[in-house]
Formats: sequence, C-alpha cells, structure tokens
Amino acid sequence: MKNLLLPILTILIMVSCSTNEQYVLKGNLEGANGELVYLQEYIDGSLAKVDSALIVNGSFEFEKGSVETPSMFYLSVEGKRGSLGFFLENSEIMITGNIDSVYNASVVGSDTHQQFVAYNDGIKPLFEKTSSLYQQYRSAMEEGDTELAEKISEEREMQEKEIEAYQLDFIKTNPASVVAPVVIRSISYSLDAHQLEAYLDILDSSLDANNIIKELRARVETLKKVEIGQVAPDFTMNDVDGNAVSLSEIEGYSLLLIDFWAAWCGPCRRENPNVVAVYNEFHKAGFDVLGVSLDNDKDAWLKAISDDQLTWTHVSDLGGWSNSAAKLYAVNSIPANFLIDAEGKIIAKGLRGENLKTEVERLLSEK
Repeated sequence: MKNLLLPILTILIMVSCSTNEQYVLKGNLEGANGELVYLQEYIDGSLAKVDSALIVNGSFEFEKGSVETPSMFYLSVEGKRGSLGFFLENSEIMITGNIDSVYNASVVGSDTHQQFVAYNDGIKPLFEKTSSLYQQYRSAMEEGDTELAEKISEEREMQEKEIEAYQLDFIKTNPASVVAPVVIRSISYSLDAHQLEAYLDILDSSLDANNIIKELRARVETLKKVEIGQVAPDFTMNDVDGNAVSLSEIEGYSLLLIDFWAAWCGPCRRENPNVVAVYNEFHKAGFDVLGVSLDNDKDAWLKAISDDQLTWTHVSDLGGWSNSAAKLYAVNSIPANFLIDAEGKIIAKGLRGENLKTEVERLLSEK
C-alpha cells in the first residue's frame, strides 16, 4: 500500500503544477490583417511591450500567461494611434473592436474589467456635463456676459465636487479592489502630497504590493520635498552651450522662478510673453528666471528661446518627459513653475498670468 502512495502523490503534484491559473487573451479586430498587436504594461512610469501577436484575418491570440493579481494592461496595434486600457486577469478574455479605434474595443471575460467599465459608465455623464458647462462658460465670456459666465463657473465648480464625491465614494466602497488604485492615479496629478496620501490611506493593506500604489507612494514623497517652505532640490543640467549649471550655484537674485516648459508646449508658449514682461519689469529689482526645457529637439528648443525672446538662463537634458529635474520636482504637466527666495526656499508655485506679476511685485516690495 505504501508503495502505491508514492506514484499517486507524484501524479497529484504534477497535476497541481500543470493546472496553475492562466489567462487566455485573444480577440478580433475588424479591418486588420498582418499587423502586430502589442500587450503593454506600465513599468517604472513608462509603457513597455511585454508581448505581441500577429493579426490574421482580424483574429489574434497571445501566448498563455499568468498574473499574480488583476492588473491594468494596454492593447495597441502597430501603426495605429491610441490604445485600449483593460484589466488582465487569469481567465479567458476576448477583445472585439475595429483596428482604427482599438481604444473603443469591448472586453469580455474579465470581472475586474467589468467593474472598471461600471465605474466609467457612472462617471462619464458627470464629465460630459462638466465639458458642456465649460463650453457654455467660454461662449458667455466671448459674448461679454460676465454675469452668466460667473453663474456657469459656480455651477461647474459644484459639478467638479460631484465628480470628486463619486470618485471618493468608489474608493471607500471598494478599498480592496485593484480598480481603486487606477482611479486614484487618474486624479493624482491634481492632488498635493497630503491629499494623495489621504486617498491612499483609505485602501486595504492587501493592495500595498500593487505597482500603482508603490508608484503613488513614491510620488507622495517627491511632492513633500517640493512643498512650499521646503528648500528647492538641487540639480545640475547643461545650458544651451553645453555648460553645466547647478541651481545651488546661481547667485544674485532675490527671487528665482524655476520655469518648466518646452518648445512644443502650446500653453507654455502662450505664457512666455507674460514671463518675459515680469522679467523685464522686475529683473533689476532682483527677479530672475531659470528655464528648464522638456524638449528633446535642441534646434526646436533654441529656436523657441530666440522667437519668444527668453533672455534668461536655460537648461535641458533633452530628455523630454524623462527630464531629470522634472522628475525631481514631480512635474507631470507644463507650464509649471516654482518661485524660490534668496535662501533657496520654495515660497510659491504654479504662478501664471497676472498672478505671477502680483506675487513677484508683492514679495519684492517686502524686501
């Protein structure tokens, strides 16, 4: 009897090892044949291709694989713009759509993704109303009806609070869901360190190993280092002539604006004349600017400096969104700026338009 137990146990072990949960991911994209479809995942803040499959007469299938927990992945097709974000889990998943609008494809077979779809279905009307109110606000301003514009603006603020309440309610109701970190990440760039940390603290500890949570926790720590009152983190970067410039070595200013921008950034270029005006008016009184470009094309960068008449010091590592100073300062949208005093402390940030002039004038008058 004992001799029979050993082979039986061996067979059971082999069976258990061969039946590990896996995902089966396949799909059909109308109009596709011969293209490669890519499975991508965010790794260290950037989309990385983790697998690919050939589309044959619209159909494709990836090799079987497994994920430890349901996670957000992205599907894209070579030569086509846009991608489909969906939750991959260990189940049979079918993706159906059109090659020219893969981002609108349907996903069947992932329970987690269905929860994500339900969340989006609920918030979509709220976003649509906010967008409509914004268009109404613009029309009212163009027509010079400031009273109506103010009324619409107040309504829009209430609508944005309703969106925030919807998101917060989802997170509180689903603290252990892997969808919750995705929701938090979608709003994280509009939150300061303490707001973001408060959202994260709602989540169940079972999500602590989630990659998105790790990424957002790291962002909290970075944001805390560039809060008002903190010493501005030092960095060194080359100027337009290839000379190394360190923030800590810049001297002779009472106020220094660290201005993150790029030649390709429309809002930045529209803001540049305002920065030029403030610089020209207050430079002799002690105001200076350090331009940090998120360009990767040096010629375009230099041309924009010349065209916009930006006569202050400029630096860049030509790394685009991977700019090391931008990462150090948790910059995820531009234009962005940080105003520091003569001791190197951050005393204001995000100053644009008339607010920049008002704040610089006020601070210099107190010197």
